[in-house]
Order: sequence, then C-alpha cells, then structure tokens
Amino acid sequence: MNNITPLFGGRAPAPAQVAFDRHELNHIMGLYGRMVAAGLWRDYAVDMNRDEAVFSAFRRASERPEIRVVKRPELRARQGQYILLGEAGAVLRRSHALPPLLAPLERKLLKLVEV
Repeated sequence: MNNITPLFGGRAPAPAQVAFDRHELNHIMGLYGRMVAAGLWRDYAVDMNRDEAVFSAFRRASERPEIRVVKRPELRARQGQYILLGEAGAVLRRSHALPPLLAPLERKLLKLVEV
C-alpha cells in the first residue's frame, strides 16, 4: 500500500545504456567465430553507450576495425536500427533486422569447391 509508482506521461524512461540482446549477440558472435576460423579476423570489441551499441571486428588488434555493427534504437522506425560500417566509416548497409545486415560478410566465407 505504501508503494509509490512514478508516472512518466505514458512513456517509459529511456534506458541508461543501449546493448545487444542475447539473440543479436548469437548472430554476431557466430559470424565472428567463422571469420576467426577462416583467418580473416583476430580480435573484437564491444562498446555500449547511451545512444548506441557497437561491435567492432579487427584483422589485428593494432589496426582500425574492419567492420562495425552499430545498433541505434532511435532509428528503428526510420532507416532501421542496425548499421554496417566499413573500415573507413562508410555506411555499407542499413537494416531493420540483423541477419540481412550480416549477409555480405557471410558471402566472404563461401568457397568454390571443385567436384
């Protein structure tokens, strides 16, 4: 009876930090593991801020990231909350879902086999 519930005018408070959920990390880390096994990537970093969460994959730890997967929830209704950035920072792809965003990276793993 003594519980006080704050009202926010019908809107939930903004999260203090944006993060990848378990399913998103499963997709990303699955791809990362296959790229490491292929010898293309060697290191990664995850940054979580108030506005965005970023997964960066490196060829070597001392270089700039080869790719960055960015999650920005405020773009969910417009362009899509996921962004794939290249090494120079150029936007390679935007998407509302993570698997189509990672498709160009999956193609790097395909190898031609002779029968």
